[in-house]
Parts: sequence; C-alpha cells; structure tokens
Amino acid sequence: MAMRPRVLVTGIGGIGGTVAGWLTQHHPDVLDDVVALTRNASVVKAIDEHGFRLRGVGEPVDARGVVTTALPDGLAPRDFILLATQPPDVEDAARRLLPHLAPDGAFVVFQNGLCEERIAAIAGPEAVLGGVVSFGASHPEPGLFERTSQGGITLGRMDGRIDDPRLQKLATLLEAVAPVTIADDLAGVRWSKLAINSAISTLGTIGGDTLGALMKYRFVRRLALEIMTETVRVADAEGVTLRKIAGTLDLDWLALSESEQAEVLGSPSLFSKHAVLLAVGTRYRRLRSSMLAAVERGRPPAVDFLNGEIVTRGAIHGIETPVNAAALAAVHAIARGDCVPAYETIRGLARDVGIRLLLNN
Repeated sequence: MAMRPRVLVTGIGGIGGTVAGWLTQHHPDVLDDVVALTRNASVVKAIDEHGFRLRGVGEPVDARGVVTTALPDGLAPRDFILLATQPPDVEDAARRLLPHLAPDGAFVVFQNGLCEERIAAIAGPEAVLGGVVSFGASHPEPGLFERTSQGGITLGRMDGRIDDPRLQKLATLLEAVAPVTIADDLAGVRWSKLAINSAISTLGTIGGDTLGALMKYRFVRRLALEIMTETVRVADAEGVTLRKIAGTLDLDWLALSESEQAEVLGSPSLFSKHAVLLAVGTRYRRLRSSMLAAVERGRPPAVDFLNGEIVTRGAIHGIETPVNAAALAAVHAIARGDCVPAYETIRGLARDVGIRLLLNN
C-alpha cells in the first residue's frame, strides 16, 4: 500500500459527503488522494463552487475537494474504496469499481444492513472491511452535509481478525472524520445496528418525521421494541452475540420477554424500556431517516436490507417476524405511492399488528 492511502468515496449523501468532506479537509495538500464519486451533477457543481459545506456538530467548515460523476483515465488504484451509497446500489457500485481497487486494497462497507456478505461475493472476503457508522448525517441540499448527532465509526473484518494492518491504517485515516474503534466482532456490532435501524429508520420512513417527534408516542416506541425483539431472536438463531450500541444500549435487555409482549403498560421493566427509547429520541431528536429521504427522491428504499433481512433469515430459522414483515410491506406501499409517510400511516401499522390500546398515547 502507498505511504499515504489513496481513497475513493462513492455515494455522496449524508454519510458519504461528511466522510469525503472531512477527509479532503484533513488532506488539502494532495487532493487526488481523496476522490469523491457521485451520479448527481448538481452535487459536483455545488462542491466545485463552494466546497463540501460541513455543518451541524462542530465548527462549520468549507472543504475543497475532488468530486466527479466519472473517474478520470489513469486514476491511480485506490487503497480504500469507501462504499457509502444507499444499500440497493452497493453491489452495482462494487462491481463497477472493482477494477480501480489496488491488489491489496479493500472495499469499506458503510451501508446499514448486512452488506459485507454481498460485497465479499463480488470481491472476495479479503477485500472487504466493515465500517459501522454511529453518527447521524443528512444531505439537505447539493454540497451541504449536516452532521445531526455525535458518534463514531467501528471498523472490523468479517472473520473478526484485528491484526490486519489495513484496519489500523484506515482507522488513522478516518480519525479525521470521527472517533474510530476496531472491533473483533464486526457481526455483533453490525447486527446491533441492524436492530436499531430496522426500528428507527423504517418507522421514521413510515411516520414521515424526525426521531424525536415520533418517539414521543408510546405506540411508536412499542413498535420499535417489537421490531428489535424479533431482530434479537433472529440474531440469536444466527449465532451472533450482540454488542452494546455506544457501549450502553443493550439490545438483549431491550428485547421484550413473552410476558412483556402480553402487557400494554404494566411492569417496571417495560416502563424502563420505554424510558430508554424516550431518551434515545431526545438525544437524536433531529435524526431523519435516510430511507425517507431516498423515497422522497424517488429512489428504491433500503428496507429489504433491513427489515427484509430479518424476515428472510427468520423464515430460514422458523422464527416468526410479523412486525418486521408488516413494516417491510408498509415501506413498499409508500414507495409504490399507495400511501404517504405520515402519522396516520404509522398508526395504521400499529393497528395492523395489534398495538391498539396505545394509539392515543
């Protein structure tokens, strides 16, 4: 690998734009080291004129960088190709960019879901590293990237090895963006994030509002708990040990017991779990689902990579996942134009899965 890693970032949305912007800010002297690739010409125009406008958490920064809709001829092979597209686009992106990956380089999978396995089928397991992002970011207009919450990046390999020198090199590089941790259990981190995203991102898409606004409602919190409970059960069947989110959010504890699922308000433990989700909603109150933004732009939603994975793998193990299945169907209905993201739509989902007594709270 080159002394200074050559990087390509593809998918210049909230996360990809934030990562590319801070990397170019950190390496302004040799801009070709970091190249950003997007299909959106308006993003290229905005960044050419004003740079990456980085806002939100921290001081505002305008970072000059190289962004393009087509890679130039003769581009040096990339040591790291950071995949920050929406999940439905990630496999196509990996196929197109594989010729630009250095022989000992790696794709870095930033997508939510379980996309490392999909990229490994294209490039081979040794060419895949995972990057689990725990900060929120949005892309409200071309060239503007707003970090909506604090958080870091967890890196790892699919096989759990941490002695891969590329991990430390990548960690050093990404410290310009956010605090970085190297994990020996990428699957545990990834599945925990899957449980959270399958609740938060999907319900945010169905409800059409920010996390803070939606988590005020008890029935939305109950939907989230049911989605996470089904995910925890499937993860257990897959042999995955879940990791705490941000070191504190324990998915195994949040999962509802059978007795709690039979309750409406009831026990102190159920009250405590609702309190945790209220706190999450308060902390990340500005978080808006990237899946919702994709739907609003007419793009395919990533729900098959979230709730769809849970439903599919649950079926393999004989585990029922009715709430994830209903949420999956609701997002597809929104994408088809059969309904719209709204409070009434998420109320309808709650009624469909039997969460009726909480609808006024």
